[in-house]
This record gives sequence, structure tokens and C-alpha cells, in this order.
Amino acid sequence: MHPADDILVKQSGKGDLDAFEQLVKRYQNKIYNLACRFLGNRVDADDLTQETFIRLYRSLPRFRGESSLMTWLYRITVNVCRDELRRRKRRNIVFAGFVEDKKADTENNNVYRNYLHAGVSSPEEILERKEFCSTVQLCLHSLPEKYRLILVMREIRGMSYKEIAEILQCPRGTVKSRLYSARQVFRKRFKWE
Repeated sequence: MHPADDILVKQSGKGDLDAFEQLVKRYQNKIYNLACRFLGNRVDADDLTQETFIRLYRSLPRFRGESSLMTWLYRITVNVCRDELRRRKRRNIVFAGFVEDKKADTENNNVYRNYLHAGVSSPEEILERKEFCSTVQLCLHSLPEKYRLILVMREIRGMSYKEIAEILQCPRGTVKSRLYSARQVFRKRFKWE
């Protein structure tokens, strides 16, 4: 039986590196996947996943358990990704293209594989679906940060409005209206592709 998150958090907060390593192993794929979907490439996602866990470790003694560890980790990840995007903006780094996520967690890989192969009768159909997925991803990365983030959390990660509101620290109504706007902008841009 695996120790509960709260036990691992307490032990990690006291300097137990084995307990912290268990937390990292438990959540690194989810954090990596969120960062990859938000930023669009694996190298940056790897770096920012590490940065997320560094920030987590430094802040563990202050964790009060008012939200779940997962919600807190997603909040840290969102902040780390936003910081990176701000740095890029200051340096005028342009998005170079999305690299297919080979390290994404098993659940997302299975959904992707099932989509590619469901009812497919030829390799051409699989290729068409891959191209469609790439187009969706590129369109997603052309969106402003606030829209991209909310679409990734709701449509790709499947988070509830409540979870998103906790992570973004805003009211549920704001989440709903921002999601509505994000969907509208995405639809318009996707039609241009």
C-alpha cells in the first residue's frame, strides 16, 4: 500500500528525500503532460516539470492542506509555465512548433491511440487523423495564454470547473466565461487552418 499524499508531504517537509521522491514519481507525468500541452515542446516541459518540483519542495513546509496536493501542484505548474512565457515574450522567442508528446501519461496516450485507430481501415486514415491532431495542437498554441491554459485544463486534462477555479484562484463564473471565449477564439482560428 502506498502512503497517502498528506503523509508524504509532511515527511518531505521535514527533509525526507525518499518521501519527496515518491511524490515526484506519483505526479511527474501529470505535471509534465500539462506543461507540454501548455508550452508545446518536450524540452521546455522537462525543464519546467523539474522547476515545478523544485518549487514544490521549497514550499512544502508552508503547505496547509486547504486544497489537494494535485490542485496545488497544478497551480505551481501554471505559475511556472506563465513565468516561462513571460520570459519568452521579453526575449521575443517565437513558438517553433509542437513536438508529439512521447512521455505523456498512459491515460492520454491510450486516448490518443484509440482516437487514431478507432474504425480506421487504412494507414492513410491514420495519417489524416495525425495531421488533424497536429493542426489542433498548433491552433491551440496560437491562442493567447489565458485561453490556451483553460482549454488544456478543461478539454485535454478533463478538469472540473471547481478544480480550474482553485488552480487559477478565480471564481467559477470567470472560468466558465473564459472557457466560452476560448472555445470561440479556437473555433475561429481552427477554421482558418
